Amino acid sequence: MIKNYFKIAWRNLWKNKVSSVINIVGLAVGMAACIVILLFVAYEKSFDNFHGDNIVRISEVQKFPGMAASQKVGLSMFPMGPSLKADFPEVQQFTRVKWDKKYQMTNRDKRVFLPQVFAVDSSFLKIFNFKVLKGNAQDAIEKPNSIAITQETAQKLFGNENPLGKTINHYGGDTINFMVTAVMANCPKNSQLQFDALYSLAGIHQKWMDNWGGNWLNTYLKLTPGTKLTVFEGKMPAFLKKHMKGDGWKYYELFYLPLKDIHAASADIGLDYLNYQKFDRKATNLFALIALIVLAIACVNFMNLSTARSADRAKEVGIRKSIGANRPQLAIQFLAETVLLSLLALVLAIVLVEISLPLVNNLSQRDLSLNITGNPGFIFLLIAGALFVGTISGIYPAVFLSSFQPVKVLKGSVETGKNKGALRNVLVVAQFTSAVFLMIATVFVVKQLRFMQDKDPGFTRDQIVNIPLDNISGRNYELFKQQLLGNTLVADVTASQDQLGSHLDQNGVSFKYNNDALRELAATQLVVDDNYLRTYNIKMVEGKNFSSEKSANGHQYIVNESMAKELLKDHSKAPLSSLIGQRFGYDSLGVITGIAKDFNFNSLHYKVENLFIVNQDQWGFNTVSVKLKAGKSKEALEYIKATWKKINPDYPFEYQFLDDHFAEVYQADTQVSKIVGVLAVLAIMISCLGLFGLASFSAEKRIKEIGVRKVLGASVKSIVVLLTSHFVKLVLIANLIAWPLAWYTVNHWLQSFAFRINVTWGAFAIVALSSLFIAVATISYQSIKAAIVNPVKSLRNE
Repeated sequence: MIKNYFKIAWRNLWKNKVSSVINIVGLAVGMAACIVILLFVAYEKSFDNFHGDNIVRISEVQKFPGMAASQKVGLSMFPMGPSLKADFPEVQQFTRVKWDKKYQMTNRDKRVFLPQVFAVDSSFLKIFNFKVLKGNAQDAIEKPNSIAITQETAQKLFGNENPLGKTINHYGGDTINFMVTAVMANCPKNSQLQFDALYSLAGIHQKWMDNWGGNWLNTYLKLTPGTKLTVFEGKMPAFLKKHMKGDGWKYYELFYLPLKDIHAASADIGLDYLNYQKFDRKATNLFALIALIVLAIACVNFMNLSTARSADRAKEVGIRKSIGANRPQLAIQFLAETVLLSLLALVLAIVLVEISLPLVNNLSQRDLSLNITGNPGFIFLLIAGALFVGTISGIYPAVFLSSFQPVKVLKGSVETGKNKGALRNVLVVAQFTSAVFLMIATVFVVKQLRFMQDKDPGFTRDQIVNIPLDNISGRNYELFKQQLLGNTLVADVTASQDQLGSHLDQNGVSFKYNNDALRELAATQLVVDDNYLRTYNIKMVEGKNFSSEKSANGHQYIVNESMAKELLKDHSKAPLSSLIGQRFGYDSLGVITGIAKDFNFNSLHYKVENLFIVNQDQWGFNTVSVKLKAGKSKEALEYIKATWKKINPDYPFEYQFLDDHFAEVYQADTQVSKIVGVLAVLAIMISCLGLFGLASFSAEKRIKEIGVRKVLGASVKSIVVLLTSHFVKLVLIANLIAWPLAWYTVNHWLQSFAFRINVTWGAFAIVALSSLFIAVATISYQSIKAAIVNPVKSLRNE
């Protein structure tokens, strides 16, 4: 019997080719969107799942005097790990992680620069489940100067040799000889911690054990099972008060994030350096919701077309009931058709997914794969999903069609589909409401992103190339600078400890205004070369720029307008210029020499923070900024590279345009805007497929009415208007419903940006006109086709 059900189902699908294609394509597109988003969500949720439970990271809320607002950071203090283990039985183990980027390592004549190396406590491989291929994970990094390297690093340094027991050297500020004690598998891509080697912290930085207040590493704890984080966090104020001197403990709050939540729950945490492919869970959930909406729109298409074409199946139902078929059998028959259609759509959806995955991976910077053959569980999930979609889509048409009374149907007196038009109208409105909502959301997401990219940040971003420095190459900065300035291709050269667009560090300073008491406060700091403001074209509102005199080095400070207002909060009537010459800085010799106009040195998600800039070249710089002459970028880069190789022959030349760096800052926002945009296009496309099917059905059912109207003198134009006006009304109603929903949602989303666009009604009007145009274009073909039919053909049977 089941075989017979599917045979009849296939015949019906083949008989109604247009509606079958519309349903299969619509369902396939909806399924494909869901499968891709499911793969993305599964990848995001897989981060760090290969580690054990009860692992947490220490994070801080810092709220120093002078800060515009408190900030969350992923960093912690060097003595916290051992002190927590000593003070609390809840802490089984701890490990600290200090990172070094572009870490030079040598094996005889082979020299490589490893992208990232960690200095860790010996418990690191006991807490985390990174796979050790050679050596013993329990004591691999227990002894001083022991090192565990990844497979990739072993291949770079040793080729096919066995590296265990061999010595490799690091030549930097100090020469360190490491003994290789383990070879590890390369870090999984779904790990927030990405490294090329681990070396022991034993014997290193022990002088920092009393340094409470310095935050420059990450600390992870392995807690006892059953530890409640809220209760544990409640003990932290007393812990800080015990160990930190004076009132410093009041400026910190400690909180703990479970390891498996860090990747997706750290959107509001700054200085979060060890969080590979960090992505906000809210965006992931948003993608999943929109994908389900797209699939729901496709399901609605099937329900609409099935109930609309109920008259075509009425006599079939009447005959089958009259020869003994009962209602459940008929319902199962109609459900079989839906399930068959859904399974065919699944096959097409898998093809669409395979075609689209390279584009999705390029957009998301992920490595998603369908891998059907290697994952039987996933195959089962897809088939179960298709069966569920088929059942949900077909259950109402099956119940509705199987309810026809055979006597009425065979007499021709039944009005099949009566009172069902209202339901179809509701479903069409729901479809277009969803589609219009997504279109509006996409417009504002794109506008906000463009606003962030185009807004003047208060400094020059164009034609600036940033080159990273380390302890060795940094010693040659002055020579490198002078060599570059001697060429006409280079407009200016400067340096800093941090790069604009990155999260800058906070530091404490003292301030004394005239005869007021000395104030201790903290603010964002930027350590720069004396010509930094000139190179970046940062405007001054009061005072003067840094002096190039050596005697002024480290004693002159420039604050931004926000910082100036904070300093004068107790003297609201005093002009900003009154700060010039006032004592400020790390010691009693520092003074404020100028006030810079506020500029957005961070993402536009955040307000401009209180900032002070100091010229202190003795501390060294981490970034060289080279301003190029316009129109000569290629030639200038070739000259810079050649100069670098001459001065730093043993170090690779790396660079990045500042514009590209800011593109990375907004990368997550760009990904969200593009993915939401794609899903919005799919939603409107599937809605239009359904509209096309309904328009075709409507024109077919009204063909004789159209013939009569033409005989009575109706024009093609009036008939087209007649056939399209009903659907236009539905689309207008959908817009009226979508507008307030979209306005509220967009406004709420924009609150996450300190600098944002205004929600203007012009965008809503454009989307409304666009949706109307798309809808009219979709149904016009069928309407015009019906309007130009010769009335003789349509009325010949009357």
